[in-house]
Amino acid sequence: MKTYTIPVIPGDGVGPEIIAEGKKVLEAAGRVHGFNIKWREYPYGAEYYLETGELIPEDIFNELSNYRAIYLGSVGDARVPPGVLERGILFALRFFFDQYINLRPIKLLAGVQTPIRGKGPEDIDYIVVRENSEDLYVGVGGRVKRGNAHHDADVIRSLYNVKFGLDIDSDSDEIAYQVGMISAEGTRRVMQYAFEVATKRGGHVSSVDKMNAMTDIYGLWREIFDEVAAYYPNVKTDFNLVDAMTMWLVKNPEWFDVVVTPNLFGDIITDLGAMVQGGLGLAAGGNINPKGTSMFEPIHGSAPKYKGLNKVNPIATIWAGAMLLENLDEGPAAMSVMRAIEQNLREGKIRTFDLGGTSTTAEVGTDIAGHVEKPE
Repeated sequence: MKTYTIPVIPGDGVGPEIIAEGKKVLEAAGRVHGFNIKWREYPYGAEYYLETGELIPEDIFNELSNYRAIYLGSVGDARVPPGVLERGILFALRFFFDQYINLRPIKLLAGVQTPIRGKGPEDIDYIVVRENSEDLYVGVGGRVKRGNAHHDADVIRSLYNVKFGLDIDSDSDEIAYQVGMISAEGTRRVMQYAFEVATKRGGHVSSVDKMNAMTDIYGLWREIFDEVAAYYPNVKTDFNLVDAMTMWLVKNPEWFDVVVTPNLFGDIITDLGAMVQGGLGLAAGGNINPKGTSMFEPIHGSAPKYKGLNKVNPIATIWAGAMLLENLDEGPAAMSVMRAIEQNLREGKIRTFDLGGTSTTAEVGTDIAGHVEKPE
């Protein structure tokens, strides 16, 4: 029998609880579809950081590169300054493994209510392909007070003064700046991925940008989109400014099939999508390197106030597990997990509090695992 070794980082807060249920369901899928899973657990998160002062040791990145998929719970803890765990674990993994695609299915499942009146599962079923390594998240920026020498700040100050004819130093004691950057190659590869997904779905690709206000960076984005689209003449396309996009995703979600977006805008509209599909407890995501190591996780945070209460919804984590199986080319197993999730939601008997139920995290995981193992 085939065996997959899968690294798992349960992380912080409710992470260990939801990952436990994800593992339970994926193991059930393995029993049905003829493979074993050997989990290799890593301790990285707040507790490890507070005890050792380390985030992820350098040699562990090289070790993890031996695997096709990582299963992640959540990171974040109030005892650690904001951003430390996120940058040192989540972002570090994404950048080290060049996980340049953030993949987010936005799908309303039967048995779940959407806050959008009059819309049902037939209306809400699209995929967001978010560029995951460039844009305003490249980490170039800073804050500088007047009188402090700082080359980058001097450049920003000079550009501002030339463009607007103002003297920043006369108006402000401190400046803050964040620089966005996209590359032709980085944009091209995310576009190609989006068009390949659309080709498989028989749909179309909608591009998101803010070309009317940021013409340099998103002018390049549009040029590359048109360049790639020329190779896919059977795929329909359209352009959307991000502010208009947030309106259309609520008013007419049925218009969309594959949405390709720069990093920052994708971060925002996927959270909107999570609410449209029923809440963060149902929102799964993948950080994809099609030829390397990918990582799968729920998109919600660590929810520390619920830690240890066995209360939160594990479906997002289980759904992410289905995406992980798909990444391992175990398509039938992934489909069986998704069918089991949908069966649980249609029946509506075993639900966590966010969906109006009183069931525990473990009860939901056990119910979905049971549906995986039931013959169709």
